[in-house]
Amino acid sequence: MRVPDIKIAVDGYSSTGKSSFAKLLAKKFDFLYLDSGAMYRGVTYFAQQNGYISPDNVISDSLKDALKELDLHFEVGSQLYMGAECIESQIRSMTVSSQVSPIATVPYVRAWVDERLHAFSEGGRVVMDGRDIGTTVFPDAEIKIFMTASAEVRAKRRYDEMVAKGQNPDLQEVLENLQQRDYIDSHRETSPLKKADDAYTLDNSDMTMQEELAWVQGLIQGKFGIL
Repeated sequence: MRVPDIKIAVDGYSSTGKSSFAKLLAKKFDFLYLDSGAMYRGVTYFAQQNGYISPDNVISDSLKDALKELDLHFEVGSQLYMGAECIESQIRSMTVSSQVSPIATVPYVRAWVDERLHAFSEGGRVVMDGRDIGTTVFPDAEIKIFMTASAEVRAKRRYDEMVAKGQNPDLQEVLENLQQRDYIDSHRETSPLKKADDAYTLDNSDMTMQEELAWVQGLIQGKFGIL
């Protein structure tokens, strides 16, 4: 199936599998994949490593100027690098997860990330996932998808992912962190997590990845009249 040169925005709650889903779409339809969440995690990791955020989530004003020199970019597909260092494993830790939402509420951080995402997406044929892609980053995206699943299902997915990476998480802690992030993301003043008016809801609590792919293929075929 040949998909037109469009932008696909994938938003939704944490651990709904947005990134895996978006990567699958990019591979299937030969799109450029951009992981906006990784960018926010990268900024969080940078802030932690350089003392710009305290244990109780107080963010130093000096972070704004520091971002001017920060080099976050994608290499080898969707691997995030800070300068010459791949930080993909570091940004997926619970340490980063526990502070990424406060960082993501800061207006100048969101502006910095949005600017880079727009630069990365020049040239079209882009699929991007995050929490405000369809509402703020790419409000003109031709396809907008809002992903959701039960909190318990999402926590178990996140837990299994961390165990597979050799970490030793506590399932209850993962669930509580996820619920806290849901609340913060949905109630922040700048670009809160919400479904765009023209977005399609995908509840994948009981769906396989192949079922999700079949769902979006049907959506695209119907919207663009592709046989």
